[in-house]
Amino acid sequence: MTSADVTILVVEDEPLVAMSIAAHLRDEGFVVQEAANADEAIAILEQDARVRLIFTDIDMPGSMDGLKLAAAVRDRWPPVHIIVTSGQRPIAADDLPDGSMFFAKPYHHAEIANSMRQMLG
Repeated sequence: MTSADVTILVVEDEPLVAMSIAAHLRDEGFVVQEAANADEAIAILEQDARVRLIFTDIDMPGSMDGLKLAAAVRDRWPPVHIIVTSGQRPIAADDLPDGSMFFAKPYHHAEIANSMRQMLG
């Protein structure tokens, strides 16, 4: 599987942060969709079966935060891999769905892309 075969869903409410990571992932060859909150992310997941990984911030407006989104994705779309990020609070591994990863902000784009490749095998 190459990066071009994989769709990544970036869920981030800060436009500049979302643009930055999405642009880097596209430069790395991934197909990227973007959502500003969990509600938009769920709508995209319901319509696009190509999404293989979500990269979500924890703190964002809407009906659920990134941790609740991660749990919902694990329940409804078990094959989708999950990376959670936050600049506000550290997260313990047992706060995340099994197989998920956490990155504190600020993160290095290259580390995120490498972790995505490892998760996707």
